[in-house]
Amino acid sequence: MAMTVQVDIVSIEKSLFSGLAEFIVAPAELGEVGIYPGHAPLIARLRSGFVRLRLPDREEETIYISSGMLEVQPRRVTVLSDLALFEADMENGNLPEARKKFDETMKNRVTSLEFAKIEADLAKAFMDLQGMQQLKHRKRGI
Repeated sequence: MAMTVQVDIVSIEKSLFSGLAEFIVAPAELGEVGIYPGHAPLIARLRSGFVRLRLPDREEETIYISSGMLEVQPRRVTVLSDLALFEADMENGNLPEARKKFDETMKNRVTSLEFAKIEADLAKAFMDLQGMQQLKHRKRGI
């Protein structure tokens, strides 16, 4: 049996993923970070992008995050993000619904000035995400 590490990916709205992974790749601000079980402790800021997980059954899971924080401990990896979506949800056209849900959640939790800053960051993240989707569709010939 391969070594694994507990991974938790949490957005403001909900816990998106909690389970074991053999390997994690996260989009840190200064470049991608690869994490194996037993990695040295680390805290890093994350930029918008994809967190990729290799699960024990050799399956891969991809989750988009809008930005956030990464904490690595030898037996646990935690990703905290404003917005997180499974790649499959993005491909199914659930982006507008996810954004509306996120906006409603944020309006009830922060001041209007904080909301304006988060909204600007989120708009940039969605533009990045739409660009990534278009690129992915071109590569597939869709």
